[in-house]
Amino acid sequence: MNALRVFLRDIRVEHTLFALPFAYVGAVMAARGLPSWWQLVWITLAVVGARTAAMAANRYFDKEMDAANPRTAQRALASGKLQPAVMLWAIAAGLALLVLSAAMLNPLCVKLLPLAALGAVGYPLCKRFTWTVHFVLGAVDACAPLGAYIAVAGTVSTPALLLFVAVTVWVAGFDILYALMDVRFDVAHGVRSFPQAFGERSARSWAIVLHAVMTFALLGAGILAHAGWLYYVGVALAVAVTVYEERLIALAKDVFVLNDRVFLTNMAFSVGFLGTTLASYVAR
Repeated sequence: MNALRVFLRDIRVEHTLFALPFAYVGAVMAARGLPSWWQLVWITLAVVGARTAAMAANRYFDKEMDAANPRTAQRALASGKLQPAVMLWAIAAGLALLVLSAAMLNPLCVKLLPLAALGAVGYPLCKRFTWTVHFVLGAVDACAPLGAYIAVAGTVSTPALLLFVAVTVWVAGFDILYALMDVRFDVAHGVRSFPQAFGERSARSWAIVLHAVMTFALLGAGILAHAGWLYYVGVALAVAVTVYEERLIALAKDVFVLNDRVFLTNMAFSVGFLGTTLASYVAR
């Protein structure tokens, strides 16, 4: 049980709250209301499986890098609290759950599964080659709403693609801010990131630009999916979050405090946006 607690803490299981609400947004938008309960169950299990595999892969591939970084040296593999085999088994179990969930949803989910699985397991390697790693991570997370939409609708449409774009740039924006905590380490060790390539000032500015792009993508998705007026309350919430982040970024000198506040703000936003999206279809 202690090993399980260490594992769950290390893969930050609570961060699933980032992916799940937008997965449900994709499902609600495809159904134009509340999807069936069995669809929601398998969508939930698919997201849990994909995220478990992705975080376990991240910890496994980055174990030496984490051990060299003072901020991450106490992670489970880096400190020796868990053996690498634990993460390999977690990757296998997460992918197995993802495959089973896709098979229980519809054939198109199964056909697109290899791309999602490759992205989930392979994205940690990108930081060794390109500063676009943040966008790769965003695209991996964005597979949640896209996959959920496909799971319900059985097809890909423009609203689904706009949701994919929205979540890609949303996650990339706050992951760029997250990378500010390691910018000195990244520069010294050749780890690729947006702040390492373009500097802290550009990173802070582009995080806001990307979240503004997210707002326009969500707006377009709602218009094309014929969402009710309450959906646009959620879009207004996205604007408010972006303005709030702009002020945080302008005033916060401590990047650790900045990231804590950005994390909590965006987690609350994702849950709130799910609520306004669901209400916009149900309360017509």
